[in-house]
Amino acid sequence: MKTQVYVTDDRYRDYSIEREILAEVDADVVVCDLHDPAVARTTLAKADAILLNLFNMNAEIIGSLKNCQVISRYGVGIDNVDIAAATKAGIWVARVPSYCVDEVAVHTVGLLLSAIRKIPVRDSSVRAGGWNLQDTQKIHRMAGRRLGIIGFGAVGREVHKRLSTFQLAETLVYDPSKDPDVVREAGAEPVPLETLLKESDYVSIHAPLSDSTTGLIDRDRLAMMKPGAILVNTARGKIVKQADLVDALRDGVIAYAALDVLDGEPPEAGDPILSLDNIILTDHCAYYSEQSIAELKAKAAYNVLEVLKGRSPVYPVNAV
Repeated sequence: MKTQVYVTDDRYRDYSIEREILAEVDADVVVCDLHDPAVARTTLAKADAILLNLFNMNAEIIGSLKNCQVISRYGVGIDNVDIAAATKAGIWVARVPSYCVDEVAVHTVGLLLSAIRKIPVRDSSVRAGGWNLQDTQKIHRMAGRRLGIIGFGAVGREVHKRLSTFQLAETLVYDPSKDPDVVREAGAEPVPLETLLKESDYVSIHAPLSDSTTGLIDRDRLAMMKPGAILVNTARGKIVKQADLVDALRDGVIAYAALDVLDGEPPEAGDPILSLDNIILTDHCAYYSEQSIAELKAKAAYNVLEVLKGRSPVYPVNAV
């Protein structure tokens, strides 16, 4: 019987890249679109390996896997995998850590520039017949402002690098996992979170989602920010308490926000965040380009290939 590699949720439609790579171990790639945990437990029981997208691989589902050797996540984050349960079951967990650094950095810069220049509201106003819109939403010069970056990993560093050409006064960085000297060598200044929030004109979030970052930007921390500040989030929606952000934008606590990620995706009709005119929303697409998706699919498949050949994944998260 052929090796069975199951795709949990069908976001890509075309799996020729995965099939070509996994043909080396004579694997069938079985594409599912799972939503119900009970169905998942039955379906995935036959899997020798799993290619995971957004589906939640909780401890109960992982405990029901009979043959699985590896769960390879299509993406950087692994917050939808119970890693402890997988490790206990002797199953590798792997991810793809670096497929879309360029795309996310570019998208972040695009969101920030659009927010600074108020491009979306002006576009919609012109289409509605407006012109000479200086009093619609005030615009301030970018040169001489301070940028704050929360999380100085690959994307945070790339955002800093790209924005350093815009004559900013300074880049402040909050990342307790980074050596302060490394941050300074990159041309930024390491500071406590409170200092960053109080002194930055633009705050861009690039931290991973964890117990320590969930709800990191809440009502109290939003209140520390400048009234004219712009908040950008292309990391994870749950890092920002969304209800608190809506209140802050409505009440003028901060001026503007630009989000590629939300607490609940997609937002439900009637979500108050959709009614605000001082926010830009995109559809969790910062990772996307045709090239990044091809790289993502290949790297996720190579994680599986290595394990099925008796080795460790290329990008392991745990050790078994």
